[in-house]
Amino acid sequence: MTRILTVTADCQDTDERVDRFLAARLPDLSRARIQALLGAGEVQCDGAVIAEASARVKPGQHFCLSVPSPRPALPAPQAIPLDVLFEDEHLVVLVKPAGLVVHPAPGHADGTLVNALLAHCRGSLSGIGGVLRPGIVHRLDKDVSGVMVVAKHDQAHRGLAGQFSLHCIERAYQAIVLGVPPATSGTIEQPIGRHPRQRLRMAVVPGGKRAVTRYRLLAAAGRLGARLELELGTGRTHQIRVHLATLGLGIVGDVVYGRKPGVALSPALRAELAGFGRIALHAWRLGFEHPVSGRTLRFEQPPPVSFEHLFEQLLAEFNTVAGVNRPYTVR
Repeated sequence: MTRILTVTADCQDTDERVDRFLAARLPDLSRARIQALLGAGEVQCDGAVIAEASARVKPGQHFCLSVPSPRPALPAPQAIPLDVLFEDEHLVVLVKPAGLVVHPAPGHADGTLVNALLAHCRGSLSGIGGVLRPGIVHRLDKDVSGVMVVAKHDQAHRGLAGQFSLHCIERAYQAIVLGVPPATSGTIEQPIGRHPRQRLRMAVVPGGKRAVTRYRLLAAAGRLGARLELELGTGRTHQIRVHLATLGLGIVGDVVYGRKPGVALSPALRAELAGFGRIALHAWRLGFEHPVSGRTLRFEQPPPVSFEHLFEQLLAEFNTVAGVNRPYTVR
């Protein structure tokens, strides 16, 4: 069923962007939802279709929005096991394993987290995420594991999405990298945008979106490798991977932004790195305000044991080369 909503602009709305004006007047619709309606030709201004979200409002203009009900998600429910940390009638917090794609995309029509959620939640997922991404507020790359939150209805989706857009979500990762950072802790603030020549990659580019990553050294295997904790001050695509590359650090298993070791490695360690089978990046902590109750929630899930084994191999290599025996302690 399609809802018809009407709004008339007043003098105080003069020169406001259309999407911002409509979002302020229609609190049940997110700004992203309104932009989608504009793009779909579902918004009229004084009887004429308007598609530009950045168009400026004039006093007395009359807007009419046709808001269709969320379409049934195309992905089919699939009984894929989920590691659920918390669930209520508003949201689900879970641990995504490496290798699981978040939502259907070319080459991954099914077997995704969305397919699993549709079965787990029996259709009670937010429609804001779109046909292929119901309930999805944020995502992790296929080969990255860690804690995620999913919205069950539109109110929860809007509340969570607003926190992500304001960068007030607590998001911490752990990574194993080749090389070590220049200091035991620091902040990387470099703008990120699409790579000027390789369109499937992101890069630090002039005029890119502001991006902030804070890092802390947890343990080091000499100059060979390190275990890091990384906190996001913003949430750009591939942000951690791009920012670490600016320090000359490559996450183990990252074939896009990774780097070759700066020293010769033993055949055993080369085989260990080549066979790791994923990116050594794990979203281990997620904190946010519950979008309905307002309660502060924080969830932690340590990296899988494969991280521990991998770092032990790096440390053993360093000890062999250096002729020492240094156990490490995570700080």
